[in-house]
Amino acid sequence: MSEREVWTTLKLLNWTKEYLAGKGIENARLEGEWLLCHALSLDRVGLYLNFDKPLLESELAAFRALVSRRAKREPLQHILGTQEFMGLEFMVSAAALIPRYDTELLVSEALKALPKAQRVLDIGTGSGCVAIALARNLPAATVVSVDISKAALELAQSNASLNSAVVDLREGSLFEPVNGEYFDLIVSNPPYIPAADIETLQPEVRDFEPRSALDGGVDGLDFYRQIARIAPQHLSSGGWLLLEVGIGQATEVSQMLAENGFSDIYSAKDSGRIDRVVGGRLQTHKD
Repeated sequence: MSEREVWTTLKLLNWTKEYLAGKGIENARLEGEWLLCHALSLDRVGLYLNFDKPLLESELAAFRALVSRRAKREPLQHILGTQEFMGLEFMVSAAALIPRYDTELLVSEALKALPKAQRVLDIGTGSGCVAIALARNLPAATVVSVDISKAALELAQSNASLNSAVVDLREGSLFEPVNGEYFDLIVSNPPYIPAADIETLQPEVRDFEPRSALDGGVDGLDFYRQIARIAPQHLSSGGWLLLEVGIGQATEVSQMLAENGFSDIYSAKDSGRIDRVVGGRLQTHKD
C-alpha cells in the first residue's frame, strides 16, 4: 500500500481483500469492511455511501495498523474490541474466550429447561456471556459465576455493567467458591480441547485465546468428569445440569451424567447439526 497513491474507500477495500486472503483469512472482504468501519468510525451503510471518498493520511495510518494486526491472525473481535452474543454486546480481550454463536445454544437450552430458575450457577464464566445472558432473561434469579482467572472475572464484571446485569462473580476453581450452596440450574462451557490438539487449532485461537480456557486434558474430558461428579452436591432436587461439549464428546459426557445419578439426559444439536449441549436432571439431591 503506497502512501503516495490516492486511496478511495472502495480501492482500499479491494486491496485489503486480496491482502488478507493471501494471509489465509476467510471472508477477507467482509473483515476489511469491519476494520475500515472501525478506523473511520462509520457503520457499513456509511462506508458504502463513501466508496469514492479519498482517505486522509491519518485515516490510512489508522487502518494500516488494524490490517497489520489482522494479517498476524489476531482475532477480528480483539481488534474491534466487542462481540455480539444473544443480542447483547460484550467486550472481549485476551483474558477470556471470545463469545461464540454455538454457545448461545447452551443459554437457550437452559432457559427451556428451567424458565423460572431461581438460583443459577455458571462455572468457568470467562467473558461472562452465558451468565449475563441468563441474568437478563431471568431477572428474578440469583446468578452466580465462578472462574479461576481474576482477569476473566474483571472482564466479566465490565460486561455485566455494560449490559445492566446483576451477576455474583467469584474467584476460584469449579465449585470451590460455592461450598455448601445449592442451585436449581448449573451451566458450564468448560475447556474441552484435547491437549495434543491445541497446536492444530487456527492461529486466532491457538495464539491469542487463553490456553487454560482451551485445554481439557489428554482426552478433553477432564472438567466434565469433575463437574459431573461434584454437581449433584450442589443441585436441588429436580435441578438441571447443562454442559456445552466439543465435537464427538456428547456420548461420553452423557454417560458421565448417567453414572452420577442424572436422568432425562439428552443432547441438543447446534446449527451445524453437531451435538453441542448435553443436559441432565437430578431427581434427588445428594449430600
